[in-house]
Amino acid sequence: MSAISTLTTSAMPGTYWHWRGQAIYYVRAGVADPQRSPLLLVHGFGASTDHWRKNIAELSNDFEVWAIDLLGFGRSAKPNMQYSGDLWRDQLHEFVTEVIGRPVVLVGNSLGGYAALCVASQHPDSAVGLVLINSAGPFTELNAPATTQTLPVQRVLGESVRWVLRQPWASFILFQYFRQRSVIRQTLEKVYLDKNAITDQLVEDIYRPSCDPGAPQVFASVFSSPQGEKVDVLLEQLNRPLLMIWGEGDPWMDIQKRAAQFRKHYPQLTEHYLRAGHCPHDEVPDQFNTLVRSWMLSISN
Repeated sequence: MSAISTLTTSAMPGTYWHWRGQAIYYVRAGVADPQRSPLLLVHGFGASTDHWRKNIAELSNDFEVWAIDLLGFGRSAKPNMQYSGDLWRDQLHEFVTEVIGRPVVLVGNSLGGYAALCVASQHPDSAVGLVLINSAGPFTELNAPATTQTLPVQRVLGESVRWVLRQPWASFILFQYFRQRSVIRQTLEKVYLDKNAITDQLVEDIYRPSCDPGAPQVFASVFSSPQGEKVDVLLEQLNRPLLMIWGEGDPWMDIQKRAAQFRKHYPQLTEHYLRAGHCPHDEVPDQFNTLVRSWMLSISN
């Protein structure tokens, strides 16, 4: 393992950790406190550590805060390989073990929520708690709504279209379309209730990594990756405090039905609903930060 210091375009200091021969970008803020667990923030599909800019500065006043770019996203390497929940689970677990050095509270949005749940359930030595924000991932129930089973980018497309897009040339064409700044903005306008939260900086933070070599292959892997462990199975294995935060205006998920599934399989969870879309941590950061801070202090006592 080796580390090289650098600076992000958002003026937040970052570092590269070398994992399995690949450069992994992460950010650290705040001061370690032996009485309070660190936070590890995990972004969703197409996002990066930049998506936590409104949370890191505030939460680091009270906690040591880490944020990481999953392999294939943000400033991390984008090798041509098979991406999966198991891969990101292993990345997060080994990051906690090798870099942070003590268990954390994992905080994940969408895809990052599913990866965080995999860590907390299957590597409980790395987690003391879990915060899931409009978390993705499939449930076993046959009657679970299709809109809760897959990643947002997959739900935009029908099954026959997804079959075509498993062909490299087709997925490349679609990637070139979705990576346009105008299309990124249009997508954000669908999933953010507060349009004022959609800034040029946010669009640029999503656009910039799409220019990296290997980015089209990462996008294509969405259509060929094997489905990971079911969320209900993971919840049955979980034995950690769980805070669910829902942006109730998320058009990609039936929040009420999905929340009921989480409560069914993990009734001891704590949950809050915010007037926001798919990314409440970025859309209503003050409310989100307050909820996380209060919950963190409650589980530390």
